[in-house]
Amino acid sequence: MTAKKPIKSKVICVSHEEDADGISSAALIKQAFGGTSILVDYPGMMDDMKPLETDEKLKELFVCDLGLNKKNECDFVELLTILRKRKVKVTYIDHHDLDRKIIKQLEKINVKVIHDINECTTVQVYNKFKRKLNDHAAFVAACAAITDYMEDRPLGSKLLQIFDRQFALISATVLTYNIVGHQNDPDYLLYLVDELSESKYPHEIPNSYEFAQIQVEKLASIISQVKKSMKVTKNLGYMEILDSGASGAVNFVLGLSGKEVGVAYKERKDYGIYAVSVRGSKSCKVHLGKLVNKLATEVGGSGGGHDKACGASIPKPKIKKFITRLNSMLE
Repeated sequence: MTAKKPIKSKVICVSHEEDADGISSAALIKQAFGGTSILVDYPGMMDDMKPLETDEKLKELFVCDLGLNKKNECDFVELLTILRKRKVKVTYIDHHDLDRKIIKQLEKINVKVIHDINECTTVQVYNKFKRKLNDHAAFVAACAAITDYMEDRPLGSKLLQIFDRQFALISATVLTYNIVGHQNDPDYLLYLVDELSESKYPHEIPNSYEFAQIQVEKLASIISQVKKSMKVTKNLGYMEILDSGASGAVNFVLGLSGKEVGVAYKERKDYGIYAVSVRGSKSCKVHLGKLVNKLATEVGGSGGGHDKACGASIPKPKIKKFITRLNSMLE
């Protein structure tokens, strides 16, 4: 007697865990299609996605707000190729700089690619699936655009106009501080996805404002640390962060250094790397995402992102070389 094949019924969204755009993208996918969420960071992204290869119940996969780089793009295409051979429906939605060659490879295996560097991922999710979403989803997308500094883009600005600007700004900020402050609490991050998918405002999530206040106090203390420990080269300011996230400190480094580029990095002992955040001023003419992707690959790491905001994972022994090379390439 032939064994019955398992019925494919699972919908999964894999999204970025480190910011509001990734969390909000997962929330809107959950509202539109149901299913479950897997939240990942860049260093562990492919490891966390590996079990999908053998999930025989997987019916449809969404991958949101996860930019690719030269170190993982081939493995990513290979994984999705395996899934497509099993007839899993796959949609990839992102706004980071992406090699056109990779887009063509994904389209060749019939992955639905929704990619626009001019709008944050959540706004693209909302725009594509708004018929399946409720009115509150527009607010979630507007907040995500704010946190990714993309609220001035055509679609993002249109959504923001629907709401009181100050209400959206404080909501986006509270959401961001709750996400950043719970990076070591994956259950809480999934809880945020669920709450947002159920049309909760950030202020309706228990203790969200109280926790945001704690994060504000931590950030305030970072200013004095930056003034004391930041180093400045010809073209950038940089420092190692010890007791907070690099992404929270990098804007202080940028502003206080007086340079066009700021770099903050924190050790990730679990991966033997430094997690690096890079920010550029409005006057910075270099596309930092493309440059960091190239330099990170040269030193055995990975990285990439937007023109003015990006990140990298750099092997610990190579961090000084990475910063030196970045400084020289900004001439």
